Amino acid sequence: MAVKSHVKIHIRKKFRRLGGAIILLAALSVASPSQDRDRSKIADRYKWDLTALFPSDREWRSQKDKLAAELPQLGEFRDTLASSAQRLADALETHSRLDRELKRLRVYASLISDQDTRVSAYQGMKQEMLQLSSTFDAEGSYIEPEILKIDRGALDQFLAREPRLQVYRHYLDDVTRRRAHTGSEAEEKLLANSSVISSGPSTIYNIFSNADFPYSSVVLSDGKTVKLDQAAYTLHRASPVREDRQKVMASFMGALGAYRGTFGSIMNTSVQASIFYSRARNYDSGLQASLDDSNIPVSVYTKLLEGVNRNLPAFHRYLALRKRMLGVPELHYYDLYAPLVKSVDKQYSVDAAEKNILQALAPLGPDYAAGARRAFSDRWIDFYPADGKAPGGYMHGDAYDVHPYILVNYNGQYDDMSTVAHELGHSIQTYLSDKTQPYPLASYPIFVAEVASTFNEALLLEHMLQTVTDDQTKLSLLGEYLENITLTMFRQTQFAEFELRMHEMAEKGEPLTGDSISKLYSEIVKKYYGNDQGICKVDDYVAYEWAFIPHFYYGFYVYQYATSFAASSALSEKVLAHEPGATERYLRFLSSGGSKYPIELLKDAGIDMTTDEPLELTVKKMNRVMDEIDALLAHTAPPAHAAPSAPAH
Repeated sequence: MAVKSHVKIHIRKKFRRLGGAIILLAALSVASPSQDRDRSKIADRYKWDLTALFPSDREWRSQKDKLAAELPQLGEFRDTLASSAQRLADALETHSRLDRELKRLRVYASLISDQDTRVSAYQGMKQEMLQLSSTFDAEGSYIEPEILKIDRGALDQFLAREPRLQVYRHYLDDVTRRRAHTGSEAEEKLLANSSVISSGPSTIYNIFSNADFPYSSVVLSDGKTVKLDQAAYTLHRASPVREDRQKVMASFMGALGAYRGTFGSIMNTSVQASIFYSRARNYDSGLQASLDDSNIPVSVYTKLLEGVNRNLPAFHRYLALRKRMLGVPELHYYDLYAPLVKSVDKQYSVDAAEKNILQALAPLGPDYAAGARRAFSDRWIDFYPADGKAPGGYMHGDAYDVHPYILVNYNGQYDDMSTVAHELGHSIQTYLSDKTQPYPLASYPIFVAEVASTFNEALLLEHMLQTVTDDQTKLSLLGEYLENITLTMFRQTQFAEFELRMHEMAEKGEPLTGDSISKLYSEIVKKYYGNDQGICKVDDYVAYEWAFIPHFYYGFYVYQYATSFAASSALSEKVLAHEPGATERYLRFLSSGGSKYPIELLKDAGIDMTTDEPLELTVKKMNRVMDEIDALLAHTAPPAHAAPSAPAH
């Protein structure tokens, strides 16, 4: 889900290689303290069914060994791609076939490992797939350098002469576009072989933070002692008891700060890897290198930072509204996740969530609804937290011949229901693209990945607002929407600015240590939250929050939450207003995969992301929602929000 009261990611990483790829990684989410965490006791219908990928670990192993033996076939086309259109088509088809099989294997290893991260055998399977992927990339490393040796006129003749090449036209055009950033065969092979090493920081971070980190414990106001792992922290920082959320945040971030040297070293290694690849490919910066993969102008990134900073007064208006609704004398950072309307009980079972989500998605038509129903009935989703299960929420859609999979940690709150709707957005975009596009064009770029997910959240909220009648629930739902805007548009842009400035420091040769990173992070957070203006007090320990965010290990990803939210906000408004052709354009967009560059895909859907318009429209809607909340508060007795000394029962 697009980062609401907790952080989670689904990185749809489009590789420079043929056909693209999807890597979806868990981050942080809410885990239920009441749900039985023994996976064997959870009903099958609430767990994903991995037998659609492979019936057993043994079959996975057999297919993995078979593919490993077939990879050298790719090398048989070396030095022959320019000889004929048929030879080029044969090579590209062989690459696509092997890539397709590789991804199915990789999905299984990733998902079964995330079922229980404590099982070393499954961690080993993931490592095997990293190595096999690196071998595959190395075997095909000659392809792009050889394509670049083909004269453009000759390449156009190949495309005209060989029908099988038509599906690769966009890829071939993209290769020639990146000519200046593609190395020789030897250089490309070296870069491909280095991928196992460069993935180290992310792997180390995930193992350290999820399995080995010595999380602190706190005694809550009800006398219970809670170990603050990531899931428990995310749950209890939203406590209605102010003294509890203050204690929880201070303890959790303090524990991170105690290991800032270790986290800083991991982060520095990750940033240095980004700089290495950008320089190896003749880019001016890591930002340019990352954005160029999908042909995104750097100005889109910088325009987002400038636009959000220009609109910080709207964010500060929200913070003032939060302070008012909570009834606190001074708003602190630890107040940001407390429920705005704590008296409203918004508990939803999985079955209730399914019903609400399917009703909310009805405006998108029967094909969309059919895919969403399949996700529930065919066990695409793994719902409940369990011991050892990866935290967070994500969609993994690399298995082109099967279907997408969803991991969530369902806790029965509105936020969890919204998370399911969000991940379904990713899933149905993948499902429709896979149904419509041939494999080489099915993988859509990261830049558009968050549009469908946040679009679904908007539809769910609109549906829920239409079904509730009491003002308190409406206030709560409007508050959810407001938090979604602020935590997606503003918080993710805050992350994006931090990431950019951190890379700029390293590119200038300045040291990245736990202390220097924390100082930078604190400065940016204080600017966004108006610390110096007395809008929201950012306590000193917040400087260590960056160590809690796994996004930063995946090169300039987070800004796309904000750009996608702006795009989906505008598109959903058009659909809900029944603008002629809006729904049809949107569904075509969802079915387009990676057949065009992302800026062009969104233009076809009706949004130009190179302009300020999407952001400005989103901020206008944000102000309209705050106006509506102000109006409701004017004639509604506000809930008693003085922080209780004990939790409500």
